[in-house]
Amino acid sequence: MAKYKSYDYSQRVMIPISLDDQLVPGTLEFAIHTLVETRMDTSIFDVRYRNDEVGRSAYDPKVLLKIILFGYSRGLTTSRKLERACRENVIFMALTCGQQPDHSTIAAFVSSMKSEILPLFRDVLMVCEESSLLGGTFFALDGCKIPSNAASSMSGRISDLERMKENIEKKVKQLLEEQVDADQKDDADNENTPGISNREKQIEKLQKKAKRIENWLKENGPKIGKQGREVKSNITDSDSVLMFTTQGTMQGYNGQAFVDSKHQVIIHGEAFGTGQDTRLIPPMLDGAKENIRAIGLEDDHFAEKTFAADTSYHSPVNLKKCHEERLDAYIPDRNFRVRDSRFKGRRQKPKRFPLEEFQYQEETDTYICPNAKTLKLLMKKSVEADGIYYRRYAADEKNCSVCKLKAKCLVKGKARRRILGVPVAYAIDNLTKRMAAKIDSKEGRKIYPQRLAVVEPVFANITTQKRMDRFTLRSKIKVDIQWMLYCMVHNIGKILKYCPEYGIA
Repeated sequence: MAKYKSYDYSQRVMIPISLDDQLVPGTLEFAIHTLVETRMDTSIFDVRYRNDEVGRSAYDPKVLLKIILFGYSRGLTTSRKLERACRENVIFMALTCGQQPDHSTIAAFVSSMKSEILPLFRDVLMVCEESSLLGGTFFALDGCKIPSNAASSMSGRISDLERMKENIEKKVKQLLEEQVDADQKDDADNENTPGISNREKQIEKLQKKAKRIENWLKENGPKIGKQGREVKSNITDSDSVLMFTTQGTMQGYNGQAFVDSKHQVIIHGEAFGTGQDTRLIPPMLDGAKENIRAIGLEDDHFAEKTFAADTSYHSPVNLKKCHEERLDAYIPDRNFRVRDSRFKGRRQKPKRFPLEEFQYQEETDTYICPNAKTLKLLMKKSVEADGIYYRRYAADEKNCSVCKLKAKCLVKGKARRRILGVPVAYAIDNLTKRMAAKIDSKEGRKIYPQRLAVVEPVFANITTQKRMDRFTLRSKIKVDIQWMLYCMVHNIGKILKYCPEYGIA
């Protein structure tokens, strides 16, 4: 009969470990350790503490920063997971020198980095500049919609939330009545009936939810969007928004990254509570300029340099900013592929009726659609869009819903009816027309596709490799901190790859 060595998983073993030996040169943890110790100025945290004479010693910000950066690089986004890693993972033990800060300490440190996160990000960016990782000739901007730590079911306008509260209170009243009926029965086992116990828990849960909505309504008013109309608020995180994605709607933030093409280093990152990119170039470009200025480069660093962004950024606001900053920008409109002969023959959306198919009735200032239905004037005042002034005419929703030609008709408006935009004038300096001509040129068709190789891998690294698939903090300020920490981790990875001196002991 075979004879094997016995083993017992329940036995305790004491293993002598050199913490310093766990930080192996050439690894990300070694690069994080080296950069935090030698290049990142953590003295900016000193003003927080007044314990030099009395009080308990605090955890060194360097230790906490190492925990967070390395944890985020491994997809550990919650403070409880980071706390556990400090107790069980030998690499975390090495980074902390055996210290074990609890989850509340870690969470408080991350949430309170409002004024420190940008200087720390710039410290890492300075290393990138000194190591010649910034090319400074081609830049790209893009965003990634990431779910927030908030339920979309808790979103709505003020009237929606008030109605939600009323419905919850009605449900509570109904359950209480059922509870009273159950208590009046002469059944001695009622107290042990699972249904009664579950009903009590449900009542308590709904009462808390109704109270939470009531308190929120007392402290907050309507959330007004950029167009001056009320938009949906979220009780859990009022800064997050409902956004449309290819997978459907989600409650979240739009994480933006301004990227240098040479080694895909992030120049600036910021999270926005909007699903639209039409107004994001000005704040992102201003943030990138401030970061560049902070590391000693010229104010006009981006002037005359190539800049690319996708069609979602094509808007008068964004184009005007690029023009003012003298960027050689390539931001196509949504119809640029329709004009490109290379896309002919591919599956495209069905062609819609041109304006000529709608007959104008001058005496009534209306239009007659191809199905002989009337479109009435919706806006007397011309509306500017993409450098063009329009008059808007709207169809009747009832007519559109049963129309057999609606597949070839106009795009739906927000009111579920077809809207006809009639151009009446062009802006003096139509940046949209100029951009269209630039994109349609031979050089433009060659330059714009380079955007994909510059910025898309950045989001793949952060969301897939680093597993940043959900923000764990709430409010724009705190989400900004978490997003910039991930941008720092990304840049540190570039430093490790291209700068051997930060990976050598």
